[in-house]
Amino acid sequence: MVLIKPVVKRIGAALVVGTLAAALLACSGNARVRKPAELVEVKNQFDLQPIWSTSIGSSETFNFHPVVAGDAVYAASHRGNLVKVDLQTGNKVWEASVPERLTVGPGSDGRTTAVVTTKGAVYAYDDSGKPLWNVNVGSEVLSEPVVAGGIVVVRTLDNRFIGLDAQTGVRKWMYQRQQSALSLRVGYGMLPINNEVIVTGFAGGRFGMIAIANGGLIWETPVSFPKGFSEIERLNDVTAKPSMEADILCAVSYQGRIGCGQARNGNLLWFKDYSSYTGTAQSSDLVFSANEKSYVTAFATKDGTQVWENTQLTFRDVGEPLAVGRVVLMGDAQGYVHAFSQANGELIARMRHDSSPITAAPIAVGGLILIQSQGGKLAAYSPK
Repeated sequence: MVLIKPVVKRIGAALVVGTLAAALLACSGNARVRKPAELVEVKNQFDLQPIWSTSIGSSETFNFHPVVAGDAVYAASHRGNLVKVDLQTGNKVWEASVPERLTVGPGSDGRTTAVVTTKGAVYAYDDSGKPLWNVNVGSEVLSEPVVAGGIVVVRTLDNRFIGLDAQTGVRKWMYQRQQSALSLRVGYGMLPINNEVIVTGFAGGRFGMIAIANGGLIWETPVSFPKGFSEIERLNDVTAKPSMEADILCAVSYQGRIGCGQARNGNLLWFKDYSSYTGTAQSSDLVFSANEKSYVTAFATKDGTQVWENTQLTFRDVGEPLAVGRVVLMGDAQGYVHAFSQANGELIARMRHDSSPITAAPIAVGGLILIQSQGGKLAAYSPK
């Protein structure tokens, strides 16, 4: 039974399930079953000391990620507020007003910053915040763009990858994926590597590597395969951004599997039945993920052995994970940030960012932890 009635929309030949909550919370039981676990008392073994904070504006129902380029962090809001913030001080370097509502963004390499509107228009700004160009890609976009190698890569909801020249907006290439009978109406994360390739998931339980320069598919690998009788049961898209540590990539699918493999060719070393829409994070020898019940699990990267599982945040709807130092950080739907020991899964710290959901992964950069909530608070913390 779904907890929220899904909205089904036809796009071309494909059926797309929306909303995110409706599609991803499909399970047995009802809303009462999903009552969030009460917070257990945690004696903080370290603190996240606030360094600075600023308000960007609400994400509304969308999932906005900040992005770091050089000595600045770029962030945006649904209402079209786009800002460049000094990484060390939190001061706004510039602020631009995009003339349309946004669904995702931004992507930036520090020279070009791009966002995408609800009508599929890509707006690009230079390093001083002045408009460079805008181009309509003809379809809704829920995946944040990637700016790398002089190209703005945009992924549309109808399975097209489009490479736009970062300075002019001229289309350089397009890669078209075949439509699936049914897929999740969510953003599909893209992981850029060395300004040369992106690794991303696809519908049908697959993920792959695409060249940024020309849009060529380098390899693709199945993580999982559809199973079940109904189309809803057979959904197993790899929606979350894959993670990478050294030369090992890990990915997870919804209603499917988690697995890790070699970055050069995508060959999986192992896979296990698992379901997640918030993705993976890696340390040197472990991969971490949370399933749709918010059970947080660690697997050995080399062979998939389950090392630990923590169920203390059941149904608290934790967001994307970050593995940093000796901890794993995750936000939740009530604005708390939780820290788990990488070694044994013990909850070793908790802090309150604000009262709105934290769905985007925290960012570790320059000794700081950056967090943006859906309510629009962007803040930097220093671990003490």
